[in-house]
Amino acid sequence: MSLSYKLVVVGGGPGGYVAAVRAAQLGASVALVEKDELGGTCLNRGCIPTKALAAGAALYADVCRAADFGIGTGAVTLDFSRLMERKNQVVRRLAQGIDYLLKKNKIDLFRGAARLPAPGRVMVEGPELAPVELAAGNVILATGTGPALISSLGYDGSRVITSNEALELDCVPERLAVIGGGIIGCEFASIFAALGAQVTILEIMPNILPAVDKEAARQMQGFFKRRGITVKTKVKVQEVKKSPGAVVVRLESGEEISSDRVLISIGRSMNTRGLGLEECGVAVGSKGEIIVDEHMETSVPGIYAVGDITCKIQLAHVASAQGLVAVENIMGRSRTMDYRVVPNCIFTRPEIAGVGLTTQEAEEKGISFKTGKFPFLASGKAQVTGETDGFVKVLADPQSDRVLGVHIVGPHATDLIAEAALAVRMGATAGQLASTIHAHPTLAESLMEAAEAVHGMSIHT
Repeated sequence: MSLSYKLVVVGGGPGGYVAAVRAAQLGASVALVEKDELGGTCLNRGCIPTKALAAGAALYADVCRAADFGIGTGAVTLDFSRLMERKNQVVRRLAQGIDYLLKKNKIDLFRGAARLPAPGRVMVEGPELAPVELAAGNVILATGTGPALISSLGYDGSRVITSNEALELDCVPERLAVIGGGIIGCEFASIFAALGAQVTILEIMPNILPAVDKEAARQMQGFFKRRGITVKTKVKVQEVKKSPGAVVVRLESGEEISSDRVLISIGRSMNTRGLGLEECGVAVGSKGEIIVDEHMETSVPGIYAVGDITCKIQLAHVASAQGLVAVENIMGRSRTMDYRVVPNCIFTRPEIAGVGLTTQEAEEKGISFKTGKFPFLASGKAQVTGETDGFVKVLADPQSDRVLGVHIVGPHATDLIAEAALAVRMGATAGQLASTIHAHPTLAESLMEAAEAVHGMSIHT
């Protein structure tokens, strides 16, 4: 059986399903191929389930400090199985929402694995799907990535795990060692520490969160230590040994860290095997990533790629933006991908968010900048909610006063960064941001005050 479509999308994650819906909205006939669950890694094993756990951990921590607000709760207990079930319910509900969107927009869904035997042809086969060939005027590949499985570190999916298995644990480990102090490692460290685990982060770089503004990362490391998380930087893991009672991480220095579970969080691998890229002539890079141009088109006309497999900026919202760019070009509307203003959000406690240039990027590129900073300790809203850790930092051009970057550590940082992203994208100045009236008392006032601080005019510091 052969069917014909204007567009066939391979992969139903935030890059793929968004592209499929937009193409259908623009009048294209669309098929979506997904061999696993709709929503991809983001919905099923990434963004959503981790944030569901983070929300539960934050609420647990808040209830534990309820006495500070004069609220008596008695003994606070944690039902971890209920927390995990709620996480699963959220994922199921959102997956059903994607299925509804596909039906609403008359997108044909094929559940199976896809392979491209030649440009313009997509073969699909699944456990419950007889082989079917789809004739495709255009193809968007959006197959994403998975955790790097480092067998040399003893990965077994049980005691030495990745983020996938961490989301399916049946109890909070008493002791958790996290190999890798990047975004994923720090988020899980924050979650499990809040739920009562004794957590140790092992990072080979001089600091955790090396891609984050260095001042934000440094302060976050201090917050982690204050919350009982052990952070070891500039350390190299030599081996992971298992015994009946513990999993021991041996460092190159000879030091050993004993734990119940070890979480490996040191990278992602591309889901590009078996797609038929070589047969089609699609160029790939040294990491297995698919090479694309600014229109998201590969080396083969009519074949596009979006999301993590392009190895650009591996974030769900970037994948969605790439998907929209690819579709616009497929539908004859020339559009290029712009990576200059991409907000980066980390759901630790407190949260971290940034957009635009970091301090280290500006210094490395020789870009001059002025800095304005405002601590949440001086925020009325932060004081009344009892969440005063962190700050807002604004980087601005000394000549034009244009906002170059904004970095936030603190309560609701991942929500507050939206205003900053708009300011950077629109070329707003620190003066314009400072002169914009912000409601009081709100956390958003802190962004206004940080912008005022660029000129030494912050009222409350």
